[in-house]
Amino acid sequence: MDKLTIDRAAQFAGLTLGHLGREYPSKLDQVLTGPADLQPPSHLHPVFYGSFDWHSCVHGWWQVMRLLRLFPAMPQASEIRERADAMLVPEKIAGELAYLDRPGAQGFERPYGWAWLLALHQELALHGGQSWAAALEPLARAFAQRFHDFLPRLTYPLRVGTHYNIAFALILARRWAIVHDPALAALIDERAHGWFATDRACQAWEPGGDEFLSPALTEALLMSEVLPADAFARWFDGFLPAIGDGEPAVLLTPVIVSDRSDGKIAHLDGLNLSRAWCWRTLAGRLPRDHRIIARAHAAANGHLAAALPYLAADYMGEHWLATFALLALEAVENGAASA
Repeated sequence: MDKLTIDRAAQFAGLTLGHLGREYPSKLDQVLTGPADLQPPSHLHPVFYGSFDWHSCVHGWWQVMRLLRLFPAMPQASEIRERADAMLVPEKIAGELAYLDRPGAQGFERPYGWAWLLALHQELALHGGQSWAAALEPLARAFAQRFHDFLPRLTYPLRVGTHYNIAFALILARRWAIVHDPALAALIDERAHGWFATDRACQAWEPGGDEFLSPALTEALLMSEVLPADAFARWFDGFLPAIGDGEPAVLLTPVIVSDRSDGKIAHLDGLNLSRAWCWRTLAGRLPRDHRIIARAHAAANGHLAAALPYLAADYMGEHWLATFALLALEAVENGAASA
């Protein structure tokens, strides 16, 4: 079974440090209200301007900060600390907050980027004796408030395999909220129950051609966090009643990536990695004698093998795939959270 080692950590950190401060190419999430809005990415986003897009830069920071904490002796440790000291400071975070106040920015990075920013703050809070988490907290609180405002208005769940997937966002947001905003955690639990508790016999119409998340498996992973263990096992058996027999086979089969220079098709490498994360974690949250355990581990290993060799195959994947590789490799037998 593939594991996270210091050599792997150094590989991931090296890749990500290579693009955290790389301003171009850049894909902005911006509504223009006039010519003055046309500014370079580093002007609009003083911290999160690299890595092709804002959310990838955020979770790139999450990745390197997590690796720094897990492997403080890795070769890139001092560079990560120096960059964090220079970038994760109140005056630069104030610039990120100012962007949220712009007209037309209400839906900025909803919900994927919101969730990753909360995950980053959660990680920074684990670095004792540093000022990074305190600097980022106002931005985290701003995005938490956006979740508070948005979730009651979201009548129907977003069951897609791209950035709009609500289950994935709520997994990350809930982990932050349990510690930092219990009212948000309660709201997430309420919405998850309302949207997903009665789901049965999932058809798993996936993969879509540009997906990096499994709608079925992210939903299952969210419910594994919301429900008690025995209730989750019953829910899972109703949700995927034939998975022990290998059906739907699409959830157990790695996907084919035909063109890694195409940013959308390259998403499929991420699907292989995020499915591995889901299967590894779910295997640890079901009873040890559950008949899916062996299939889950086999599926996770197969999906990892299909994606790990290609993390740096092209910048369209290089700027984000290592984050999802970290999620997958850090998921352990007992289903411990990896974000």
